Amino acid sequence: MSVEPEFFQDPDEQQALDAYSQAVIRVAESVTPHVAAIEMMSTGRRGQVRIGSGSAVVFTADGYMLTNAHVVAGLQSGRAVFADGKQTDVELVGADPLSDLAVVRGLKSTPPPALLGDADTLRVGQLVIAVGNPLGLAGSVTAGVVSGLGRSIPVRAGEHRRVIEDVIQTDAALNPGNSGGALADTKGRIVGINTAVAGLGLGLAVPINTTTQRIIASLLRDGRVRRAYLGLVSTPIPLDASAVVRTGQKEGLRVVEVIANSPAEKSGLLPGDLVLRAQGRAVSSAESLQKLLFEGAIGQAFPLTVLRDGKTVQLTAFPSEMSQQ
Repeated sequence: MSVEPEFFQDPDEQQALDAYSQAVIRVAESVTPHVAAIEMMSTGRRGQVRIGSGSAVVFTADGYMLTNAHVVAGLQSGRAVFADGKQTDVELVGADPLSDLAVVRGLKSTPPPALLGDADTLRVGQLVIAVGNPLGLAGSVTAGVVSGLGRSIPVRAGEHRRVIEDVIQTDAALNPGNSGGALADTKGRIVGINTAVAGLGLGLAVPINTTTQRIIASLLRDGRVRRAYLGLVSTPIPLDASAVVRTGQKEGLRVVEVIANSPAEKSGLLPGDLVLRAQGRAVSSAESLQKLLFEGAIGQAFPLTVLRDGKTVQLTAFPSEMSQQ
């Protein structure tokens, strides 16, 4: 009489595992050809030296690629290598440190563009797949779920502190080299550009949405994005029942940190404040606030309505221009 091994799964569990595996395999096969390993070069006394490395995603038919601003910081040229071994020299088109997005252009032929999705349709718990080149390992794939949405994360770039707004948090493993790679949904649509920020212990990605498309358009047109800067770190939270009755809103932005000497600090904004409205508009996510902080807001009065200790407080900030450093 044969005995079924204990490690055998029941049919339902095996079917679910197979469906998960098939989803990841399908996305990996469709997305990997559009993702390049990218090396940015600097010219020194001994010729060209590799300074930065990461990943990039082809998003137009004429060879424009998305990557992270920190991957290409201060550099103008480099090389992109694709999974099939083809490669092309690239040049920097533009970078936006606040969103940590940059555009580079391939000078030779590139694979066809990846299909861009809409991160605004994502839900916490949804399966996502990261494709990139961590630690020099080309075409690496990791999978996980969306752990959080609408985050804003403070990071340090040299001597400067900045806040990456409205990021996707995922438990898909990201390592150096994943930066600039693709975060895809189960239909193979690119919903984020991975940004591996050392020391946070989190998988983070810049979302692809209407705000991002506006940033990309500015980079393609002008090579930069003029942004207004407040200087706060926030996270979206639902309001409790009493606050909903008092304010008429269901959600707001909890201020986690106020950057020293920033317009937010000068306005009187404090950690723990709950931002309800900005410029008279309800805000419930980092993106809803970020949409108001483009060029037209620089140096202008920027009214904020916050909930503090159960009371509504009116503040006015004067956003500065976001440094390109």
